[in-house]
Amino acid sequence: MNPSHLFQTTLAPADLYSFFHEVRKTSEGLAEPLSDADATVQSMPDASPAKWHLAHTTWFFEAMVLQPFAPAYKPFDDSFNFLFNSYYETLGERQPRPRRGMITRPALSHILNYRKHVDDALDALFRANPGVRVAELVELGCHHEQQHQELLLTDILHLFAQNPLHPAYRDPGPVAVETADLPPLSFTEFDEAIVEIGHGSAGFAFDSEGPRHRALVEPFRLANRLVTNGEWAEFIQDGGYRKSLLWLSEGWAKVQSEGWSRPLYWSERDGQNWTMTLRGFQPVDSTAPVTHISYFEADAFATWSGKRLPTEVEWEMAVQGTSIRGNFLDSHRLRPKPASPHIAGLQQMFGDVWEWTRSAFSPYPRFRAVEGAVGEYNGKFMSGQFVLRGGSCVTPPGHIRASYRNFFPGHARWQFSGMRLAEDA
Repeated sequence: MNPSHLFQTTLAPADLYSFFHEVRKTSEGLAEPLSDADATVQSMPDASPAKWHLAHTTWFFEAMVLQPFAPAYKPFDDSFNFLFNSYYETLGERQPRPRRGMITRPALSHILNYRKHVDDALDALFRANPGVRVAELVELGCHHEQQHQELLLTDILHLFAQNPLHPAYRDPGPVAVETADLPPLSFTEFDEAIVEIGHGSAGFAFDSEGPRHRALVEPFRLANRLVTNGEWAEFIQDGGYRKSLLWLSEGWAKVQSEGWSRPLYWSERDGQNWTMTLRGFQPVDSTAPVTHISYFEADAFATWSGKRLPTEVEWEMAVQGTSIRGNFLDSHRLRPKPASPHIAGLQQMFGDVWEWTRSAFSPYPRFRAVEGAVGEYNGKFMSGQFVLRGGSCVTPPGHIRASYRNFFPGHARWQFSGMRLAEDA
């Protein structure tokens, strides 16, 4: 197996070493506010305990790098391959995903010892100058861990939202409801074109981001900003969750079976909409982007608006040549930020919320998964999922690219997912 065709890297060894330790330190910093109980409980089958995220990302380095390439390495605990493997069939049996919260032992402190054991072994491997293949897998492991940093926060938010005390993960002070002049909704027009999309430059990319290829785009218009909470409240007031003709069949079935009537985490208090955030239970900011909505909700809102969702090709075409700036994890807001009234044209393309597209997560032309465990990374999930673009307010900085393809099933709501409108020109 040669992952260089799929997981590209151009980092010098010293830069990769620094990146590795920065990523590992960030994960432990995200877990620092949590008690052992916080880090152990699993709030639903789609979520994972924070302790599991910390252990699984460590297991990834152990299983993918140390065991194949460090002959003298001694595993920290042989049982961890069963406990912390996620979905890699080629690497053996594993704890079922819905029962990860049953792993009350080992304790969080023991998991942190496991992380140190693996980090020390990787330091030794770095000193041995192991070559390009190991460097590529280490960088893949770093980006894999950054994905789990975001998942750790979204899963903690879901967990804390089940607590009647509505505990805050971080102090609520810095981000109360803002009063901002919202820029009016406008649309930027794009002409028909044959465009190249997908990762095709130097630097890391996941396998699903390539190969770079051409795509035909019909004329379209793209909204200048994300859909807001205030606009979503109008959709609710107009009976959006009660009008079956707005919904795809599977989405309407979810509305009925699960009683959807507003975005996840919203509730009403004294006639006002409130929502659970990583900074505790707060009033809904009408000018901020709506988040924690499913693909089905986004599609229904677009239909209600007389618009549609953009395709991922349209989205990537729109951001070509755009600098990647936005409200990411390093802003420490931990929630979406209102659009600026002082910026003309497209904004909020990166950060704030992952943007649903109407595109299915399917392989690009000429895509082939490599053999072995690394080949299980993305390709096996190219069925029944929709693509999201742009990153969110809990995406680590430097982790996002114009070609980055996130994906979730259409009913998923617990991620920081929102939407932008599009229309045919």
